[in-house]
Amino acid sequence: MKAYQLESFNKIEGIVLRQRDEPHCGPTEILVRVRAMSLNRRDAMILEQSYPLPARPNVVPLSDGAGEIVAVGSGVTRFKLGDRVTGSYFARWRDGRLSADLVDQLGCTLDGMLAEYIVMDEQWAVPVPAHLSWEEAATLTCAGVTAWSAVAKSSTMTAGNTVLTLGTGGVSLFALQFAKMLGCRVIAATSREEKAERLRQLGADQVINYASSSDWGKQVRELTGGRGVDLVVETIGPDTIEQSLIASALYGEIVLLITRGGKTSKIEIDGAAWAGSLAAIRRVFVGSRADLEAMNGAIAAHRLRPVIDRVFPFDRAHEAYRYFLQGNTFGKVVIQGA
Repeated sequence: MKAYQLESFNKIEGIVLRQRDEPHCGPTEILVRVRAMSLNRRDAMILEQSYPLPARPNVVPLSDGAGEIVAVGSGVTRFKLGDRVTGSYFARWRDGRLSADLVDQLGCTLDGMLAEYIVMDEQWAVPVPAHLSWEEAATLTCAGVTAWSAVAKSSTMTAGNTVLTLGTGGVSLFALQFAKMLGCRVIAATSREEKAERLRQLGADQVINYASSSDWGKQVRELTGGRGVDLVVETIGPDTIEQSLIASALYGEIVLLITRGGKTSKIEIDGAAWAGSLAAIRRVFVGSRADLEAMNGAIAAHRLRPVIDRVFPFDRAHEAYRYFLQGNTFGKVVIQGA
């Protein structure tokens, strides 16, 4: 089978297309023909060696992908031939709290989705909503669950509350969609005016340009009558953290993802901004299989469709990486199966 391997770091050419033996199932495993896969910021960080978890030598990249089961082991009980599935980001984390023995990840310490086929233990997989295309189903594992954990699992989430999203990447757009699904008002921030109307079409109630003003946090507060937002999905950081705090309501919440710069980034907040707020900063690191299942159930019930920016063929994976790394996307960058 065809599979890309991460053979050297810090250059896209280090991801090399190889011919591997076709994998076979163990007793509790499933063999999945991968129909589509998608890129996330963590994939770029793994390539750049700024990700907190070191990648296994020659690992197959990408956590996110979807496909159909073409073989099952003799002991498999959760799935059957032909089922449409995706993998869970933390393959062994089923529910509850994450612990050190559950950190294995597809596309990092375990082979990921950038291949014709992938073998997974049946416990690592989850069915995908039936109404989604392969390309849409390939976007759920990382960006989708991260946004779900940020929005749906927030203690501030009540219909009518206000959510602030930053940027137009996969997590930000999923967060916008989930917040609207839950009955919230959404203020979306972007650095590019040409994306404002697309954010409104997706459901944003108001859009601001955070690149046009260094104190955009005050602008957000003005849009809320001085109250501030109940939840900020902070996907940009560290430079935006202070403004996110200023934009927050007194008892608001800032959900913090991995900041740009990875291991070397620092978060600095002015003392006056910190003193004037009782907002909580909550760290999110994707989520468990139970979170993925809950999110998929909500997506199916509301017929929600992930936003896709561009789709590349399998043999142009390097081009997909280059396009993604430019950082000017609106939604997910997807690679079709071989």
